[in-house]
Parts: sequence; structure tokens; C-alpha cells
Amino acid sequence: MFTKHVVRLADGDRRQLQSLIRKGRASARALAHARILLKAAAGLADGLIAAQLEVSRSTVYRVRCRFVQQGLPAALHRRPQPPRPAQRKLDGDAEAHLIALACSTAPEGRDGWTLRLLADRMVQLQYVPSVSHETVRTTLKKTN
Repeated sequence: MFTKHVVRLADGDRRQLQSLIRKGRASARALAHARILLKAAAGLADGLIAAQLEVSRSTVYRVRCRFVQQGLPAALHRRPQPPRPAQRKLDGDAEAHLIALACSTAPEGRDGWTLRLLADRMVQLQYVPSVSHETVRTTLKKTN
């Protein structure tokens, strides 16, 4: 059977994987991926590896691909999560400005404030660098 991603381990990589398994002090995911790589380097088919290690064939395929394309660390460990945005866009001061703005008279030619108008005016007045109309909605809903 032809395999597009052939796993070829250098001696150092092989020793590192065997040491990782022997110690058993890594996450279960890293240990399973190390076992997958060792069996794939031995020339076993994905289906046989999956059956022996009780994982899915797609897991074996993904580990094999990640090793060939990105290297050993990427195949063993998860990618770091991207940084999360700040929890709250509007702090207490910005909320007070939003409420005052919503209670003020609407712009000329309008019957009342829309959420998008409020969001745009908050940015225009430089109370916040950016804010969505959904954030404005949830803030106003919370404050009645």
C-alpha cells in the first residue's frame, strides 16, 4: 500500500520517543502519538497501528502528516492556543458613558438611538478603541 507521508525517524528522534514512552511521565496524548510514530517508522499500516493502539485511523494519519510536515514536537504536543481577547470591552467608566449617551437625545434626523449608532458614537468620542453593536446591546440589556 502506498503511503503519502512516510515516517523516517533519525536515531535521536527514535531514542527520544522510546525514552518518553519508557518514562511514562508525559500526557496520554503525547505517549499515544509517540507509539504511533514508532510503529509508523517500523512500516506498519495505519489500520494496523490504529487497531493495536486503539485509536482511530484518522488519528494515525494526522500524526503521521504532522510529523512529516512540521516535525517531532508538533506531532507530539498540542499547538498553543491563540491569546484570548480581553474579557470586557466596556469597563465601568465606558458603561457610564454609554448609558449617558443612550439617555441623551438622538442625533438629528433620527427618532432614537440604534445600537450601531451608539457603538459608532462611542468610538468617535474615543471612550473605547472599538466596540460592536452586540457589546452595546448586552451592556444596555444588563442595565435596563
